[in-house]
Amino acid sequence: MSTTEQRVAIIIPARYGSTRLPGKPLADIAGKPMVQHVYERALQVSSAQVVVIATDDKRIAEAVREFGGNCVMTSEHHPSGTDRLAEVMEQIDADIYINLQGDEPLVRPADIEALAAGMLADQAVNVGTLCHPIDPHEARNPNTVKVILANNGNALYFSRSPIPYPRDNEAATYLKHVGVYAYRRNVLADYGSLPQTMIENAEKLEQLRLIAAGYCIRAFVVEPTGPGVDTPECLERVRALINGEETSSKPMLSDIRLVITDVDGVLTDGGIYYDATGECVKRFHVRDGMGMRLLEESGIRVAVLSGRDSPALRKRVEDLGVTLCKFGVKDKFTACEQLMAEARVTHNQTACIGDDCIDLPAFLACGISFAVADAPVYVKAAATIPLLASGGTGAFREVADAILIAQGKDAVLSNAADYAKIMNKMTQ
Repeated sequence: MSTTEQRVAIIIPARYGSTRLPGKPLADIAGKPMVQHVYERALQVSSAQVVVIATDDKRIAEAVREFGGNCVMTSEHHPSGTDRLAEVMEQIDADIYINLQGDEPLVRPADIEALAAGMLADQAVNVGTLCHPIDPHEARNPNTVKVILANNGNALYFSRSPIPYPRDNEAATYLKHVGVYAYRRNVLADYGSLPQTMIENAEKLEQLRLIAAGYCIRAFVVEPTGPGVDTPECLERVRALINGEETSSKPMLSDIRLVITDVDGVLTDGGIYYDATGECVKRFHVRDGMGMRLLEESGIRVAVLSGRDSPALRKRVEDLGVTLCKFGVKDKFTACEQLMAEARVTHNQTACIGDDCIDLPAFLACGISFAVADAPVYVKAAATIPLLASGGTGAFREVADAILIAQGKDAVLSNAADYAKIMNKMTQ
């Protein structure tokens, strides 16, 4: 079948029942429902013969009819977007189906055109998707799905973990998966019969079902994309971008001049131990202490902020030479502002590390926030960057290394001569 004979359909799933943002497809952006922005951009893809919105909600269907769009109704009970697409296939005839999410109002038609063109040019490609480069810090975020490619562009694996893993701190490049898919008809017909696998259930990524079944997924690299809409904050940012308004600059690790850390659950494992005299004993990790000194000697201040107070804690802070500290704090937002004032830094120049809901006010006060790996899910969701290390196992050192690398000061981590310049000042 020639390229011109292959029929391409763009399907835009639009569910009303979003947990974080109910009614999301109908959210107003510049006087139009969000799904209309996606639909109008999809219409600009010249290689697509059909553009249709697939919804399970009559309110969305009515809105689509009002702006003159094409819409089909689907079941409310599909476990994944691909299953919904398979139902649409029974109503819309095409050779290639492109699944374009209804919460991507900034999608570039040229990117979808590139995806369609790649599928049309090579009939051996059964599934296509998109990806773009990201920095190592974004790669650490489990909410960002990463993909690694073979030389021919086929995906080797998708993961929430950073892949590849730089075992010896060698340079690595990372690609973020953009959740737009193109399927040939036969793949969609088979999808419902494919078994869910351990890797799909572990990562919660439905594309791994296709990988496990032996299907090749070709990933086409594009320029970094605009933000999608997952939360009310995302919606406000997209509204500002579409309206041409200035958005506040996003704090970067390269800007950080102060790191504020909690103690219990971050510098320690959260356990509280008492000796025979009733004195509280805490277990600290030497690598965290090393990270503190590396930052301090590299011109980045460290502050300790704790809701508790004890002689053991004060002794540890004294040993580390940390002079910015507050103990027995109840109001962490105000305490963070006071520490920033003492260090003469701004909100965007400050990062904090926490492990529980008591640290959420600190997250709000600081430009960048980190949550340890064993923090509750809702705390990690509130943080800018979730960490790989748990509290008391080197979480602070993970943050310190990331900041030093971002600021080009990482020679102290791997070069004996550079480390020797500051080693005499450090106490583990």
